[in-house]
Amino acid sequence: MNTRWVTRLLWLALLASAGSACAKDAGSNLPGLKIDPARTAVVGLSSGAYMAAQMQLAYPELFPNAALVAGGPYGCAGGKLPVALGSCMKGTPAPDVGALVASATKRSAAGEIGALKDLAHARVYLLHGKDDALVAPAVAEAGAHFYEQLRDGTPGLKNMQVHDDGQRAFAHNLPVAGSGDDCDKSVAPYLGHCGFDAAGEIFAQMFGKPARAATQARGELRTFDQNALRPGGADAFMADTGYVYLPPDCLAGKSCGVVVAFHGCKQNVDAVGKAFVEDAGFNRWADVYDVAVLYPQTRASFAPLNPQACWDWWGYSGADYDSRHGVQLRWVVNAVRALGLPVGH
Repeated sequence: MNTRWVTRLLWLALLASAGSACAKDAGSNLPGLKIDPARTAVVGLSSGAYMAAQMQLAYPELFPNAALVAGGPYGCAGGKLPVALGSCMKGTPAPDVGALVASATKRSAAGEIGALKDLAHARVYLLHGKDDALVAPAVAEAGAHFYEQLRDGTPGLKNMQVHDDGQRAFAHNLPVAGSGDDCDKSVAPYLGHCGFDAAGEIFAQMFGKPARAATQARGELRTFDQNALRPGGADAFMADTGYVYLPPDCLAGKSCGVVVAFHGCKQNVDAVGKAFVEDAGFNRWADVYDVAVLYPQTRASFAPLNPQACWDWWGYSGADYDSRHGVQLRWVVNAVRALGLPVGH
């Protein structure tokens, strides 16, 4: 091989390595959309519901609206796993709602979570089944009472909307429109065919009545690199790959809202495939409302102890897990910024 060919191969190798470096630095490969900051929400099931509440309280200026399915009050676990498993799931002892509201108020004043005034026009929808044997209905009711007491005891929050929907018969799952024999069970993928379209009700509660009925989702479900969004490079205990659903109008450059949908424990893609990201019903309604849906994914681990890939609502990622300093919460902020939520908002 002559010198000229060796030189050419070296240049090709350098260009290839430079190209891979550029690809690595290109970010998460989330598309930049025209996001309307007035149309944002966080939703979640079970540990995802606790995560949605944490996201809303820590960053109410970004996410004033939240839909919680089978979750309890913000701050319930207090960083203690035994409390999470007892009081915050079984309701024994019952969560002390008054103390939790007082704690949130104090933490807000200290800047650990967001300014409560940013919840002035918040919409909070709390959905839970009467037959839930995993997160006791009384715990979910405590979640509703938390928001009601926060609203009634905080100046400027009288217009905050809190809707407690707890009289439906279903187990620990997210109800979907079809009918089946799993509504009264809590089995993978935790989508109960109850004849109730929870996703449609969530969108209506968050963004108002729909302009039309939802049909088949016609947008694009894409993957993105979650590691590129690590806050300051810190491990957020996320999977390598996340998902985002993009309605046709959002892809066409029209103004678009954004919903962050948090799966429950054992409901991530590694555990149940794409059932939650494809079949929960959010994508169909996203087309109707022109709202992108972000589906971040956690990962299971034994160090820290999180074998069911739950979101951190008891402290496995650090003592500041439910504050503005929490690594998973900051990861979500990075993700919606990358998607196009205005930086100055």
